[in-house]
Amino acid sequence: MPRFTDIKGFLIGHATHPSEATGCTVILCPEGAVAGVDVRGSAPGTRETDLLRPGYMIREVHGVVLSGGSAFGLRTADGVVQFLHQHGFGYDARGIRVPIVPAAVIFDLRPGRSVLLPSVEMGYQACQNASSRYEEGLVGAGRGATVGKVLGLEQAMAGGFATATLTLPGKVLVSAAVVVNALGDVVDPSTGKIVAGARKRRGRGFADSFEVLKKGLTASPLAPTNTTLAVVATNARLDKEQANKLAWMAQNGIARATRPAHTMHDGDVVFALSRGDRTADVSVLGEAAAQAVSAAIVRAVQLTNDLD
Repeated sequence: MPRFTDIKGFLIGHATHPSEATGCTVILCPEGAVAGVDVRGSAPGTRETDLLRPGYMIREVHGVVLSGGSAFGLRTADGVVQFLHQHGFGYDARGIRVPIVPAAVIFDLRPGRSVLLPSVEMGYQACQNASSRYEEGLVGAGRGATVGKVLGLEQAMAGGFATATLTLPGKVLVSAAVVVNALGDVVDPSTGKIVAGARKRRGRGFADSFEVLKKGLTASPLAPTNTTLAVVATNARLDKEQANKLAWMAQNGIARATRPAHTMHDGDVVFALSRGDRTADVSVLGEAAAQAVSAAIVRAVQLTNDLD
């Protein structure tokens, strides 16, 4: 089965804190990749996303960081920038290499934990760990991720990090890497059934987060402490506008696999990266990206909750 890093030029690395439920994940593309972004949630924590939109000068990025730590976790991108600069990668600004490294974060802060985690050093470490082989589950940025938090953390389930890849005609690959930390439940798009989410206080089964929200029975107050992050990549050649379209369409995968998605309390963000010379219709790529995102979301909770 193809993996994310089967797309030439991409590496994935994690830094997972040894004792605290947090970490960061880097998707490295040191030689550069055309990039786009779509921010759909209403409580995002991001860095350098504006420059990925059409009409801005920068065309390529050299890595994307996904991190725990909420706004504090954006510092991990500094470690990635440092690593790439030291190794001679980045935008050539009059002879000075300036790595372009967008980032997005999830909220995994807990009382008593230092806000200095994840650190700049962990961003650097994630780069040192980056390779074509990578772990999935409760690792990196997915270490402290949870889903189904409408009734509070005590009735939520684990989220996590996972990937999924689709192969299209012409050896075109479309991959997704996700960190799942949603307010709502994760559902199987093929059946609409909940596979992970808010659990009932008594007995077995799920409370159904949307039903809880409709009835106003949520933990009070709901906070903007949730997010699903995704990075989709392809070996098809895209320009910047097409990369943004790919990110827009890939957001459909979040909507299919989480319910509800893109709420006022989520910071859902999708990055899209293009590196390669294959040819494919962007509409086909977008649907494939959406399918890869939803498959990776379901895979993440299956891995972390021992689901069949």
